[in-house]
Formats: sequence, C-alpha cells, structure tokens
Amino acid sequence: MKIFQRSSGNGKKKSSRLWRWGWKISLLALLGGSALGVLIFYSAWAQTFDMKKVGEMPERNTVFDVDGKIYSRLAGANRLIVSLNEVAPAFIDALLAREDTRFFQHNGIDFYGVGRALVRDLLSGSAREGASSITQQLARNSLPLGGRTINRKLLEAMVALRIEHEFTKQQILELYINRIYFGAGCYGVETASQAYFGKSASKLNLSEAAVLAGLIRSPNRFSPLRNPDGAALQRDAVLNRMVELKKISIAQAQQAKSSHINPHPKKMPMIQENYAMDAVQRDLNVLLTPDQVDQGGLYIYTTLDPAVQNVATQALESTLTRIEHQSNFHHPLKANYHPPEEGEDSSMPYLEGAVVVIDNASGGIRALVGGRDYSQSKFNRALPPANRQIGSSFKPFVYTLAFTNGLLPGAAINDGPIQPGEIEGAGNWAPGNSDGTYGGIQPASYGLIHSRNTMSVRIGQFAGLDQVQKIATTLNLNDKAPHGPAIYIGSFETNLKDLTSAYSAFPNVGVRKQSYIIERIDDQNHQPIYRAAHLSVPALDPSAAWMTSQLMEEVLTHGTAASARSLGFKLPAGGKTGTTNDYKDAWFIGYTSALTCGVWVGFDQPTTIIPRGYGAALALPVWVQVMNKSATRYPATALEPTMPMARVTVCATSNALATTGCQMSGTAYEIVLPADKVPTQTCPVHGGEPTEFAQRIESIPKAIPKLFQSFRKFFGGK
Repeated sequence: MKIFQRSSGNGKKKSSRLWRWGWKISLLALLGGSALGVLIFYSAWAQTFDMKKVGEMPERNTVFDVDGKIYSRLAGANRLIVSLNEVAPAFIDALLAREDTRFFQHNGIDFYGVGRALVRDLLSGSAREGASSITQQLARNSLPLGGRTINRKLLEAMVALRIEHEFTKQQILELYINRIYFGAGCYGVETASQAYFGKSASKLNLSEAAVLAGLIRSPNRFSPLRNPDGAALQRDAVLNRMVELKKISIAQAQQAKSSHINPHPKKMPMIQENYAMDAVQRDLNVLLTPDQVDQGGLYIYTTLDPAVQNVATQALESTLTRIEHQSNFHHPLKANYHPPEEGEDSSMPYLEGAVVVIDNASGGIRALVGGRDYSQSKFNRALPPANRQIGSSFKPFVYTLAFTNGLLPGAAINDGPIQPGEIEGAGNWAPGNSDGTYGGIQPASYGLIHSRNTMSVRIGQFAGLDQVQKIATTLNLNDKAPHGPAIYIGSFETNLKDLTSAYSAFPNVGVRKQSYIIERIDDQNHQPIYRAAHLSVPALDPSAAWMTSQLMEEVLTHGTAASARSLGFKLPAGGKTGTTNDYKDAWFIGYTSALTCGVWVGFDQPTTIIPRGYGAALALPVWVQVMNKSATRYPATALEPTMPMARVTVCATSNALATTGCQMSGTAYEIVLPADKVPTQTCPVHGGEPTEFAQRIESIPKAIPKLFQSFRKFFGGK
C-alpha cells in the first residue's frame, strides 16, 4: 500500500510540475503568436502603400521669362532636387553621424540603436532620445502613416523594412537628403544650402555641413539665421560625434568649430503673386492634369518680359492715382481702402484697370496686369470672365469690313443725325455723337479718326450686319454678339486680352496671331511635354486692314487720341479710343510695328468714372507710358504696306474711278490704295471721260501725304 501511496504522490508532483510549465509555455506561445500576428498585421498593412510615392517629391514648378531667366515658381514645395554626387561628402558624413551611424549596417531598423535609446530613456526617466533610422524617417516623411503613436511607430518600422527591400542604400540616402525639411521653408539640402549659405550643396565646407545636419531635428529652433548660437551648439555636437566615429580628426573638428556662423543667404526666386502668374496658372490648368501641376518640378517657359510687366504695372497705378486726385473724381480712393480682416471683397470700391501687351510677331503676351493690387483682389480684369462693353474700340473692324466690300476712305458719308427708320432693323434707334455735335457730309475716314457714331452706324450698314457679327466671332471677341445695328458701335462685351489680340491683326496686315503666355513646358527630366502652336488666323482682308491701319495712325496725330503727342509719344503707331455709355468704361488699344497694347479703366461695379471721361483722357496715358518705355527693347519702325500700291483718282460719291464730270462737280480726289482695292468701274453718276489716274507703284515713298489728306480741298479745307 505504501508503494502505491508513494507512487500516487510522485504523480501528483509531476502533474503539478507539468501544469506549472504548461501555462507558462502556453502564455509564451500566446505572446509569441500575438507578436507574430501583430507582425503579420503591420507587415500586411505596410504592403498597401505605394512605394512610388517615396520617390515622388513635389518641387515648385519653375517659371521662366522670355529670356529664359527664372521669373517665379508655382505649386509644390520649395525644393531643388540633386543627386547624391552633387552634395559635399562632408554633409553626408555629418548627416550619418547625427542621424544614423549604422545606416549601412541595418536593414531599416537599427535594433542596436533602439536598445541604446531605450536604456538611456529609462535612466533619464524621459523619452529624450529617439531611435528612428534614416529609412524610418524617410518612411514617415513620404507616406501618410499617422501621428506620433505606438501604432504609427510599428507601421513605420514595417514600411522601413519594405523600403530597404525596394531601394538601394544610395537611393534611400538620396531620397532622404532631398525630402527632409531644413527650416525657413526649405526642403532638401540644395535649397537649404543656397538659402542659408548662398552656395550649392556641393560646395559646403565642414562647418556648414555640420550646421545643416544639426538643423534636422529642430530646424526652426536652431536656424542659423535666427539663432546662430543655437546652431553653433548643434554643429559642435555633430562635429564631436564625427570625431568619435573617426570621420574627421580632432584638429579638423576644432578648425570647423572656430568658424563663425555667418550666413550669406542667397535670395531665392520669389513666388510672384501677380496677375501674370495667375494667367500662367490658368493656362497650366488647361494644358496639364492636376497631378502634373501639383507634383511640381516642371520647367515652364513663358513669353513674359519682366521689364514690360513692371512698366505696365507702374503706369497703370500712377495714372489711376492721378485720376483719383482730379477735382471731378468723386469715388473712394485706393489709398483709403482697408481690406476685410478675413477673405477679400468680391469687387474693389476704388478705380481699377488692366493692361495687356502682345508681341506682334509671335502673339506672345509680354505683360498682363489685371488690376492695381493682387494682394487685395485676385480678380483678373484682363481675362474672361472680366468682360466689359467695348464701345468705339470695335469700330476699326466695322470700317475694315466696309473697305473690304468696296467702300473707300474718301467716300462721302453723312455725319448728320440718324433719322428714325433710317437704319434697317433698328426701328427708332438713333444714336448720336458723344459730343452732341454733327458735321454734315464728311469722308468716311473722318468717322473713324474722330469716332463719329452716326457715320460709323451708316458705314456698318455698308459693311453688312451679318458680316459684322461674324467678324466678332472670327476675332474671338464674342460668339454671341447681338444681331442688331448697335453692334456697329461696340454694344457688346469682351475682355481686354481678346480685344488686344484682335487688334494685332492690323500691324500683321489682317493676320490674327493667337495670343499665348506659355511657350513651352518641360518635365522634371527637361523633356518637352508641351509647345505653343503659334497659330495664325487670316482674319481680315489684308488690304482693307492696311487701309484701316493708316486711318488709325491719324487717330494718334489729330483724331480722338491726338493728346498722345502732348504726352510725349512720337513713335509710328496706330490705335483707337473706346468709351462706353455714361463713361463707365475707358479703353485705348494701339500698336507699333512690334507690340500691341490694350488698356482698360473702370470700376468693378460699372459706374461713371468722371464726367466726359473718354478713353483718351483715362486709358491713353497708360498706353503712352508702356509703349514709350518698351520701345528701347521693342523698336518701333514705320508701318509699311506689304502689298503693291497705286495712286488713283476716285469719286467721293460713287467710290468709282473719277471722270472729268467728277472733277467738274468737285467730288474727285486722289488717293493711294492697295492695288487690289482700285475700283474697276468709272463713276456712273457724273458722266464725262475717265481721268488719267497715274501708274501703279510697288511702295509708297515717304513724301506721299496720308490717305485722306487730299480730301481736305474737296470738303472745303486748305
């Protein structure tokens, strides 16, 4: 019995021992399984991230001016990406000494470093020392891993392992030095090196390299620009660590420490926030996808000329300020405007304006000013939807169509009041001249040079309503212009850019160059992804456009814009004023052989600017300043014909070749015309024999008077 009792006792002991070990083993197994489960879970989670995002770093898109110089930057981070071999080796050594001494030994997680940091944190009683490897830092800076939690740290570790599998050590290091933030809005070592020391990262010395490496953990706190003493302490700590690692000698460290931190920051290209850049951004949004724009790194070559842009900006502001101080100006002043504390007003209460300058040869926009102050109002008044009624500035196109249909500049047109029912489809509509006067029978040229509404409406009848409406569409002014005779005097809306572009058809002898602001776009690898098409559209009859252009030269000498001469404008040019009802909009659009410039002045909420505020008084002074100051860079030559010309004698009444009867009645006059506009029929009104109308000539000598000069004698002049 005792034997059996002894055996039973031993069995109980063994069972107890097995039970004690069993639950411990089970607990270990459970813990191990849980750990494995956590590992599998976070490993699977890490697999959901796109590793391509690690290598995608938004740079700012670089915008160049017409000369290929950096003009501004758009979108993305302030970063200039460089390869590893474009960075001073001293910085790489300093970086590794500071952030990850075992970078080339671990596989993404430095377990030795983690253990060391844990021990130090336990001894200090606080979590002062981190243990994130460079790969882990790259992971959290590249991907949306979450906040500063244990959950994020575990995910970060798994992602780091995956990054080490996908990229080489050299690639990881290169990605890191380009992505990391160095304070002062600088991303990447190249941008930081230029911002703090005014040099490329390839030229950093040991002291500078250590300063930048010391910035990474707290870039704003230890900025060498704001806290040079703090930056020096961090630099010295980096240098000491480099000595410990035998990367540099004690003597080298001492020499670097003795260097005074004296930043020589290079002025980085400013992010220009102005109306021209708004126009560039608009076109980018049309030409490229949002992802292409937002990713950055693009090289955008524009047609902008900073010199012309600055002149246009200053001319607009100075002229409008002068207008505001006239005794007859009774509106709020810009100087007294106080922007709202939050947001911005939808429209400005003070006088506004816009300027567009286009290169005639290419259609490239050299300047675009959409208002007086972009910081106060982002609304761009030079571009759609900032459409305004254009008034008399549309008249040159009406006259061109009439000349196309056979009307001649010396044709006798009535400047008297329009009679009810006289204009087809107008009922009792009878617009008068803006000055309230009427001049009787005048040559057609007089109607354009002096902007006579009555004559222009009658000439519009000659041009044809359908044709006038069609030309508004062809010139991209308005594809829904009203089908009525009010169109003859510009009773429809368009924007300044399109109107200026349409006027470029006159110096280009009927050819409208499509205006554009982006010449070329290259991707991050400097490969072109877009080039401007440089489209040209034959919009106007060349000879008729030339005839109208000659009259618009007269506008600037003794027409509605004759004050240009007193303002100091002496260049060969043509142009036309524009003033709308109640003086709510003032325009002047004009051109030299090189540039076409358009100016608009008015209020965002249309109202009378000043009594009798004509385009010549309000918009022309801006134009004169812009064109005068731009002429040194864009010389203005004489506006010469490009087609064969002929001197003829014609009848002002019939627009046909004059006869001896026309000479007797006093309606005959001499004129130089494009050869294809010489009438083929003799006057059927006055009878008599055809006159000898001289020979055709290939070009006009400078001594030949202006087209309408010979009209004066016929109409009583001397």
